[in-house]
Amino acid sequence: MIKFCIGGVKKTSLLDYPNKISAIVFTKGCNFNCGFCHNPGLIRNETNEDEVKVTSFLNFLETRKGKLEGVVITGGEPTLQKDLKLFIKEIKDMNFSVKLDTNGYKPEILDELLNENLIDYIAMDIKAPKEKYSFVTGIEINMEKIEKSIDIIMKSGIDYEFRTTFMPYYHSIQDFEEIGKLIKRARIYYLQKFEARTEINNEKLKEEKNFSNKDINEIINILKPYVKDIKLR
Repeated sequence: MIKFCIGGVKKTSLLDYPNKISAIVFTKGCNFNCGFCHNPGLIRNETNEDEVKVTSFLNFLETRKGKLEGVVITGGEPTLQKDLKLFIKEIKDMNFSVKLDTNGYKPEILDELLNENLIDYIAMDIKAPKEKYSFVTGIEINMEKIEKSIDIIMKSGIDYEFRTTFMPYYHSIQDFEEIGKLIKRARIYYLQKFEARTEINNEKLKEEKNFSNKDINEIINILKPYVKDIKLR
């Protein structure tokens, strides 16, 4: 039995894996507690591995050979899953590409997966500049883990992206100077505008303002000396 907690599945996506038609599997459980998280129902449920759900998803993939190109494993935080490697191996054995979304707090897991050529694309969230990481994530952060993951990803040789969900409640314009230094020479960095969707972890944030277009342009200009390509989502 593969010990893996699936919280949901999206059978087809054209957006979540760059240039590939993919399926998305959402894992349960996260070690961060970000207020703007759009999957709050997945944060605290780290147990109840469900063999039926895992088998059902893998059987579904068998039927999608030649139609889907990749699988996105997101969360929650996938690197908390006991049998993440085994789960990915099952997917790779069906010749699907794998994209992993991660918060970067388990660099040893990333290193192992990359050394075994199990990941084709990584997206890592950069939550904040160093001094604000604990504030944004809601837990006490060891920044060495974050910095190690950034280094591992940038040296991996595979496609990757760094990304930040940003809003004035958590970030100042000047914060992006420090974020730029944190990911200096990164290939690509996505700025993700906070959107107050129907469900977020901290409902009070729905009342918070967002950055203006002028602010966003200033942030992009601050980042340009550090990052090769900056995109807005």
